[in-house]
Amino acid sequence: MKLVLATHNKDKCKEMQQLLLAYPLQVLSLDSFLQIGEIIEDGSTLEENALIKAREVHRQTGLPSWADDTGLEVEYLNGAPGVYSARFAGEKCSYKDNVKKLLQTLEGVPHIRRNAVFRTVIAFVDENRELTTEGFVEGSISTLAKGVGGFGYDPVFYVPELEKTYSEMTMTEKNQISHRGRAIRNMIQLLGSHFPETFQVLEDEA
Repeated sequence: MKLVLATHNKDKCKEMQQLLLAYPLQVLSLDSFLQIGEIIEDGSTLEENALIKAREVHRQTGLPSWADDTGLEVEYLNGAPGVYSARFAGEKCSYKDNVKKLLQTLEGVPHIRRNAVFRTVIAFVDENRELTTEGFVEGSISTLAKGVGGFGYDPVFYVPELEKTYSEMTMTEKNQISHRGRAIRNMIQLLGSHFPETFQVLEDEA
């Protein structure tokens, strides 16, 4: 099966491709479809945005398409930045800009009020079906950026169980417990009921 990852974010592509290696898929990125530019994500929820991207890429390619939308929900900020996580510091902002704004916004906030949830919704669209799954991880926002790996808010998202930020983990460690890893595994399990031959590996591992 050919599967198009409906994102221009190379970091997301790398994570998702690694998690899909076990399956007989020809995973394509948008680098293979130069006619597809930036897709406007104007949904009010992560699910809406994921479906917007997957639908548009399927429309333009005719191939099964897979998209994700991810949000960081900080308790002290009443769930913000949420659906606006990628542009928290403004349009065209960098990862570092977002992290800097988040740390500045939470400056002086005690640890007990820095709880956060990282949430991902995956959408799969082909000619016959639209499917969505979700994955989330509970953690907290550290007071300093730590680690050199990962991307986005990874340097400040601290996972108590491992006593590390995402950026202090290897990609393998992160994929085992991350919000995106959980959403992907949930989607693979769901796709197994629709495409049992393609996702037979899942049954073998069970």
